[in-house]
Amino acid sequence: MPQVKHYGCFQFKEGTSEETITECFSAMEGMVGSIPGLLDFHYGPYDSEEGLNEDFTHGFIMTFESPQARDEYLPHPHHEEVKDIVVPNLERVVVFDFNMPE
Repeated sequence: MPQVKHYGCFQFKEGTSEETITECFSAMEGMVGSIPGLLDFHYGPYDSEEGLNEDFTHGFIMTFESPQARDEYLPHPHHEEVKDIVVPNLERVVVFDFNMPE
């Protein structure tokens, strides 16, 4: 079964502090080891002179062991708790999933 990459971009609301942004990503990182099948989590601010970020300021990538693990993550209570922390600070978000070749 292929792994799934779960990729997202955030545009935080104007005035969101770096401390709050760090708290959001710390909460997200805390899902690794708590949600079965979530293998890893990486994140960071936009850092390119290319300028194609369309005002998105930060990105993240998660790896799930399978499409089923990703599907079970979506309604998981810990994910819902993290969304309650993160989403109120966002102006925009986009998420894109793709399967890794086997």
